[in-house]
Amino acid sequence: MIRRIAAVLNARNVEFLRDRSTLGWNIFLPVLLVLGLSFIFSGQGRPMFKVAVLQQTGQIDEQLHPFLQTKYIEFFTVADQADAVRKVARHKIDMLLQFEPEDRYWVNPEAPKGYILERLLLQTDPGIARAEVSGEAVRYVDWLLPGILGMNMMFSCLFGVGYVVVRYRKNGFLKRLNATPLRPIEFIIAQVLSRLILIMAVTVFVYIGTRYFIDFRMQGSYATLFIVALVGAICLISLGLVVAARFTSEELAGGVLNMLTWPMMLVSGVWFSLEGSHPAVQMLARIFPLTHILDAARAVMLDGATLTQVMPQLSALGLMSVVFLFTGAAAFRWQSD
Repeated sequence: MIRRIAAVLNARNVEFLRDRSTLGWNIFLPVLLVLGLSFIFSGQGRPMFKVAVLQQTGQIDEQLHPFLQTKYIEFFTVADQADAVRKVARHKIDMLLQFEPEDRYWVNPEAPKGYILERLLLQTDPGIARAEVSGEAVRYVDWLLPGILGMNMMFSCLFGVGYVVVRYRKNGFLKRLNATPLRPIEFIIAQVLSRLILIMAVTVFVYIGTRYFIDFRMQGSYATLFIVALVGAICLISLGLVVAARFTSEELAGGVLNMLTWPMMLVSGVWFSLEGSHPAVQMLARIFPLTHILDAARAVMLDGATLTQVMPQLSALGLMSVVFLFTGAAAFRWQSD
């Protein structure tokens, strides 16, 4: 019995080592993730406060005001005053500063961090103009829920299509389908519709069940939120089909899918806001579908955004879907050889 086990063990080890693409992903994926995380979370640790400075472009000049030299405060620039003020009201930003054409600040007196920052600011400049904004704080659970639902959609769409189609190709199921009049685009559309029906049903069920137990914030239209989830799911499924188009190894496909899901989960804003993060990280986040899904979902749920207001995110998702679908159809092959 031991010899038989050893023979199978050796055969499996040799098979894995000979599959260089799979071996490469298993080696380089953790390295790439560590390098990415070290870049995203580089520095001396997350600061205690976030303060936005109303400024169009360029670096913040600390000589503009003594307060800008205060330690343990993250100062970053914003160009849209109305959007920044809204974030102060929602406790997403602790304070907003303006130095041109006059020194001025916006603060929410109901925010604990805003209160502390105001006391520190007035120590350095007692005469600075004050603007008070008010708004109900968005609880972390309210902010987190769209991220959890979006993350669940991401894993279900990518692995539910990409991994399954690769398995179909490996066990010869696609080879048998190739003998039928079925065209690649027809097979892909069927896969998209099947996964779409399942993921939307599951997401709606989870949303309703969660709302029954947790009275989370929902300011916008349910129809708009459903459209956001629908378009986002189509985009993620289409991305999964790109991975499934040509791969024949389930382990390699799993590595590539992990390479897609982990960066999305880290930089798309599932767990924490990217406000004030490095510009390169924010730029990287825009290329991922999950970022646009979460931005639109949170705008609807937390701020009551309409369909017109989330149209930029929906347009980006729609464009990505078209590119992914045609890429997957063009690269698709039925057989593993």
